[in-house]
Formats: sequence, C-alpha cells, structure tokens
Amino acid sequence: MLLSPAYNDPGQVRTLLRQQGYAVLSPAGVAAWSGCPLPELQRLFDSWNSLPPDNYLKDGGHYRRRRHSCYVAGEGRVDPVPHRAHWQPVEYNALHGGMQRWFEPVEPAVAESAGWQCLLRGLAATASELRGPRPWSIEAHQFRIDTEGGIGRPTPEGAHRDGVDLVAVFLVGRENIKGGETRVFQADGPNGQRFTLTEPWSLLLLDDERVIHETTPIQPAGGAGHRDTLVLTCRAGGFQGD
Repeated sequence: MLLSPAYNDPGQVRTLLRQQGYAVLSPAGVAAWSGCPLPELQRLFDSWNSLPPDNYLKDGGHYRRRRHSCYVAGEGRVDPVPHRAHWQPVEYNALHGGMQRWFEPVEPAVAESAGWQCLLRGLAATASELRGPRPWSIEAHQFRIDTEGGIGRPTPEGAHRDGVDLVAVFLVGRENIKGGETRVFQADGPNGQRFTLTEPWSLLLLDDERVIHETTPIQPAGGAGHRDTLVLTCRAGGFQGD
C-alpha cells in the first residue's frame, strides 16, 4: 500500500523549511505557491513524451530520459543562460560527480510557457525568503524513469544532497509502476520520513543543507511503466562547476 504524504499549507513553506528542512504541497498548494493555475502546468505534460535518452548512466542502465536547462532568477525576473553542462562534485554525487554531462535543452515552447516561468519564479522567491534576496542560479531537469528493462532507478546515486540551497521535486506523472517511494532524512540526525507522491504536480521542497533525499526504484505493474518528474535546484553564488 502506498503511504500518502501529509500535505502542508503553502503559507507555511518558509516556516517548515526552517523547522524541519522540507515541505510537501498538493497540486492545489503548488498552484497557490507558484501563482500558476493548474491548467497552465497541465499543458506541459506532453513534453515529457519527447525526452532524449540519458547516455551517462554509469550503472549500465537505459532507464532514464531527460532534458536540462539553466536560468538566473531574481527580483521577479527569470533569464535563461547559454546552454551548459550539468556538473556536480563527487562529494555530492559519487556515481556521476566530477564529469561534465551535456543534455539536450528544454524545448523552447516549454521554457517560455507561463507555467514553467511561474515555477522558476516561485522557487526563487522561496529561496529569497529563506536566505535573503539575491540572484539565484536555477537548473531545471525534466526526467522520465521507465521500466522497459525491468527496474528503473530515480536516484541511482542513492540518498544524497545536491550541493545547492533548495531542491524542488515535482511529481508530473506515474503510469503502470510500483515503488518510487520518496525518503527524506535529517542530514545530521536520526529522523526521517517516507511517502509516495502520486498526484500530478504535487511537490517536495527541500532545504538541501539540512536534509538528504532519495527515491526508491520502480518496477512495472502491468505493462510498460514510467515515472515523470521535474527537478529544480536553486543555488546562490553561481552554478556548480563555475
């Protein structure tokens, strides 16, 4: 049986991030938090059907597709930056850290859409409320994890931090799968929570300095299946690798 999350009030996001390092929002809560009506976000669904393969998986798998783009946000503005590689140090990603990974960018129609822009501005605004106003370097990752090979791994690197200030994990959809449980742990303590996001455009927000997170593998549950997510990371002081 799937363990559903206890959704939080969007008005309590800043308090919860300070108190426990994470918050979970329902789709309606995401609409309120971002200022974007859900129909605008739902218009993005089809773009997950055209993600190119991730050719960098070091575990030998072929279960992940993705796109990646970067932005600088602040003072209500979101500006794209020239396409760049995704890079993480090995301290944060022991499996894929230390290497430049070039993924195809987010499609222009998606990146310029009202829903996409709302989500980027919402994350930057939350980061400024938490850390103080400044420019924020945001990386956006569209992911599809599939079960064509039997098992798909949303976080092949295991439980981890990302080396940023805030992480936003939006569940976009899940079809014909079992598994995919989200787990959040204190970075410096024993406490943790586990639950499964199932509603499209529900959200897990994380203070990356305070918590570690992972998602368990997925398996097919009647036919080919997949799990789609949008992951946004927000970092002060530039992108990792600069």
